[in-house]
Amino acid sequence: MSVRKLFCTAAVAAFLVTATPLAGAVEQSQPDQTDALPFLPDGPQVWATRTLAAQPGQPQPQFLRLDIAQLTPRFVTSDSPGTVKITGKIVNVGDRKVSDIVLRLERGQSLDTEDELRKALREPAAAEFVQPNFTKVADELEAGQQKDFTLEVPLRGTERTSLAIDQPGIYPILANINGRPDYGGQARLAALSTLLPVLGVPGGETKGKPGAPSKLTVLWPIADRPRLVKTGGQGESELVDDDLAASLSATGRLYGLLQAYEQAIPAMSTSMCLAIDPDLLRTIQAMSTGYKIRGGTEGKGEAEAKLWLDRLKLAVTGRCVVALPYADADLVALNRAKLVNMRTLALNDGPKLIQQILGVQPLPDFVWPEDGVLDQSTFDELVTPQPEQKYEGMKSVLLDPTGLADAPGTGPAGIGGKHPVTAVKIDSMVSDALQGSASKPRTLSGVTTPIESQPVSVQNALSVLVFRAGWQGDGRNVLVTPPRRWNAPLSEMTEFLSAAQKLLVSGYATQTGLEELTSAAPPATNAKVSYPPEAGAREISTTISDSVTKQSAELAGLVASMQQEDKEHTAPADLADPLWLGLLRAMSGAWRQNEEGARSAAYISQGELNSLTGMVGVTPPASPILLGSGDSPIPVTITNKLDVRVTVRIVLADTPGIRKLDLADQVLPARGERVVRVPVEVLRSGRFPVNVRLTTPEGVALGDTVKLEVSSSAYGTITVIVTVIAAIALVLLSGRRIYKRVRARNGENGGAPSIENVTPEKSSA
Repeated sequence: MSVRKLFCTAAVAAFLVTATPLAGAVEQSQPDQTDALPFLPDGPQVWATRTLAAQPGQPQPQFLRLDIAQLTPRFVTSDSPGTVKITGKIVNVGDRKVSDIVLRLERGQSLDTEDELRKALREPAAAEFVQPNFTKVADELEAGQQKDFTLEVPLRGTERTSLAIDQPGIYPILANINGRPDYGGQARLAALSTLLPVLGVPGGETKGKPGAPSKLTVLWPIADRPRLVKTGGQGESELVDDDLAASLSATGRLYGLLQAYEQAIPAMSTSMCLAIDPDLLRTIQAMSTGYKIRGGTEGKGEAEAKLWLDRLKLAVTGRCVVALPYADADLVALNRAKLVNMRTLALNDGPKLIQQILGVQPLPDFVWPEDGVLDQSTFDELVTPQPEQKYEGMKSVLLDPTGLADAPGTGPAGIGGKHPVTAVKIDSMVSDALQGSASKPRTLSGVTTPIESQPVSVQNALSVLVFRAGWQGDGRNVLVTPPRRWNAPLSEMTEFLSAAQKLLVSGYATQTGLEELTSAAPPATNAKVSYPPEAGAREISTTISDSVTKQSAELAGLVASMQQEDKEHTAPADLADPLWLGLLRAMSGAWRQNEEGARSAAYISQGELNSLTGMVGVTPPASPILLGSGDSPIPVTITNKLDVRVTVRIVLADTPGIRKLDLADQVLPARGERVVRVPVEVLRSGRFPVNVRLTTPEGVALGDTVKLEVSSSAYGTITVIVTVIAAIALVLLSGRRIYKRVRARNGENGGAPSIENVTPEKSSA
């Protein structure tokens, strides 16, 4: 045998060895532990397979993807069709042909306890108790090809084609796709798992009504991540991006949330309440009058914003509304950073804004914190009145069960102390299920900022809601809170609310208003707040809170230096309040586990603060400054472009040759300019570069540092004194020298006659 043949034989053998595990995974094998990831780019899909390569512990390649567009019915009652119908498509996402593709719908045993249901929400439950026959879907699919399918399976019956459901229950179901990829054997190539609630079997048994129906309350969130940079007049407001234009359009997320609410409110007028982020409301109001995108581009969502806002005003008239903290600020993070004023603003400003824009009074003294949890310190601050800040303190708070200790039952609990509070409990099992399987299982309510193109399936949450009402009943409170920034498609929202309406109409549940829960006198308990460690790990980082704290101190110092000129001029609060709100956007709970988004928001707030402080500063002179004497002052022109008076301090940097003298703080009139003569003492002649800047009396820098060129040919006081002393010394030294010379000369000639008086002798002959 040639070397080439040996090489080819070895390669084929190696490939067959690696393909052996695949061939062994026949249809009787246990289901793959695949989560169900919802997939809905354009249509009403329910869920779709997740790429296996993205799942830990499953490195094998994926050959097929199963996308289910419809599951009918989603909630089985006695008057439902007698079959379960699924439609969708199978896509070959691998690199080879797949043959003999077959599909079947399997089911597991009914989940009868809450523990079993919670476990099924964390990972797919076993669904091989009933395995009908496979149905042929396609003979083969080449790589990249896809095939539509419809599968209809009877609910009842003993045949190998039915699910054999003969009594009510919550059933795990599994869509199982088998096929044979080239170079491999028949194997399960895709599997999807979810829950199917059966309250009544068509033509069979119906679950009896509980003695006391569940008390259903739904808090419907209208929130988004912060996008507003600043508000202005017609067309002058500025946003970070234009994503809201799409979200408010007919196929967008916020449009769907409002439409689902409008459709449900006639049948659920008592049980439904809107939770609105005031910052989102302010943003959409700004969009409705024209706006720009950061960088100067014109925004495209003006018409959509106006229409959406008008519909919201109409929908909430006379309805229950709750104000979220402004910009959905992270109250715990604000408290840890000791930003007390900002926390109070987040809670006080929102209700006022909602009433101003929508004409409805939000539920008073009520707070729903991010993730439904608070630490003890934040809780104490929230419930303590602060009359000096016109803050009355919270009287009721909405918490996740993990945020409460020693509070049995599902009803409101009383938290005692100096300021007693009513704690209303979220139903965490239903609410967490609404996060969808794309999210990591958590015990906390809420969700990180989602991508709007990634819808969330509600099938499991719908099943849990049916279990609460149909199997547990017992008059329990079921308060459902979808994720803050919920991104489910409209079809999924309406499916969930339709299931809730069926439970209400059939008497398995009754409507309970949120106001009824918050105003009821709870039984005396020893309930305490609890802050889970995982919640602390999700807080806004200290890097961001430190940046916001620094900006807060600068803004407070600037405000302290401002005074209103007169009634016709702007008040300092009118300039500062938008910046305080910008700082709250940087501390939004939307940025939990999103450091980049938080940094961007903090950068924007710093830029707005710099723009305000830059309106006051030193005006550079047109030419060098000449000083005529050693004590001549330096003229400095300072300008205030703000519509308020500002008290400023002129600061000269240390400069060799010039000594600074004391100067009182200066008051700059609104939109005014002054020339201030700064007293200095010139120590020597020459040319000096002098750096000048303005600050507030608290030291907040205003404007840019300006470099002045100062020239002086005059002597300073010290120079003059030195010169005089030197001149005197020179005169004294010169006189002493002359005196010594004269004295010396007189001393040498004192004992001898002068040569001028001697007559020369004549010589003899």
